[in-house]
Amino acid sequence: MTLKHTFLISALALGSQLALAGVSADEAARLKSELTPLGADKAANKDGSIPAWTGGYTTAIPGDKAGGRRGDPFKDEKPLFSITGSNADKYADKLTDGTKAMLKKYPSFRVDVYKTHRTAAAPQWVYDNTFKNATRASLKGDVAQGAFGGIPFPIAKTGAEVMWNHMLRWRGTSVQLNINQYQMTSDGKLVLTTDGLIEQQMPYYFQEGTPEKFAESDEMWMIRLKNQGPPLRAGEAIVGRNNVDGSKDQAWVYLTGQRRVRKLPNPCCDTPTPSAAGVMSFDEIETWTGRLDRFDWKLQGKKEMYIPYNGNKLLQPKTDAEVVTGAHLNPDHVRWELHRVWVVEATLRAGQRHQAPKSRYYCDEDTWACVLADRWDANGQLWKTLWSQTLVAPDLPGTVIGSFGFTDLISGTGFAGNLYNAKSGQYVVKPRFPDSTFTPDAMAGEGVR
Repeated sequence: MTLKHTFLISALALGSQLALAGVSADEAARLKSELTPLGADKAANKDGSIPAWTGGYTTAIPGDKAGGRRGDPFKDEKPLFSITGSNADKYADKLTDGTKAMLKKYPSFRVDVYKTHRTAAAPQWVYDNTFKNATRASLKGDVAQGAFGGIPFPIAKTGAEVMWNHMLRWRGTSVQLNINQYQMTSDGKLVLTTDGLIEQQMPYYFQEGTPEKFAESDEMWMIRLKNQGPPLRAGEAIVGRNNVDGSKDQAWVYLTGQRRVRKLPNPCCDTPTPSAAGVMSFDEIETWTGRLDRFDWKLQGKKEMYIPYNGNKLLQPKTDAEVVTGAHLNPDHVRWELHRVWVVEATLRAGQRHQAPKSRYYCDEDTWACVLADRWDANGQLWKTLWSQTLVAPDLPGTVIGSFGFTDLISGTGFAGNLYNAKSGQYVVKPRFPDSTFTPDAMAGEGVR
């Protein structure tokens, strides 16, 4: 019985490993036929309201300036229709719970729906790596392994794989972001929390790398934020080095009052992040930036939904006050489109703790970016609705997350991060930064009182 029991356990373990391995070569071949190179359905939907993908948007946008402000490729288009609180029921099946709650709670909020454009694109080498990842990448527990330089699971089978695709999505290798961030109070005031310069880099997308070379450190994303304001926070800084194994993530902060660098003990999950002055948690950045081991992830399927998309329109006003009103973005400058999204639900795993025991994420099939999410609190109330705005950047090429934030539907407060409107540069593509840029020593050396 002991030998039989041991054999059964071994067989089950092997089966589990096989189930989490990459897809077959035959299935991967779909990436060169009916699927896009990143894994989306290439064909249009039944009524053509979502067109076929034909290569994405890769030509220069009129008004774009290298290293400067970005133009809007669809500036002459008008909304097809608008969704408000009075007609939301007509479109309810294509709206998230959070969007419906916003329409009900705020008469000033609306959804302007425009013609759908499938702008997602990436360099050919990213497509090539994505194709290789389809058969070589796997999940070991909650950690992605064997992937490099492309979408890790382009033919996703599980909710965890979709979330890894979001975290390892193509967004450029090295970029600089000059940003403002605001807390939105319940009485409609805007409080500047950060006027800063962000430098971020993805070693996962070093073009000359290999899976083996990447695995030597497994550091997938690096970021440094230096605060230029508000005056109370000027001179503060934070550096983060995120690993595919979230337990190895590291982050440090420089506080001017203490004139020293401190290592953060837990740069993860529902811990408030200093980058947003504690208003937003680490795992709410860009809709989701967290560790998968806190939750069980269920893939609910693919669905056609209205989501914020191709949001270069939001970049055009020259002041932040024009684009943020009260507890949400100004609908006059927000573009929504109909797209197919993967719907993933997260429920708190046994033995884990989190302020939001249940969440639901809506991840664009073309880019894998999760652009909308809803979170429920421990009482089962819909608590927060999170959003990310995408922008078209043909110089990458790619359609990437720019601004992001949330509205607290219970308290009426909110947050808007990474606004570029008052800045001369908007999501600036840069040459590779030295690795030393993202170290506590470099941050200490630049520290000012």
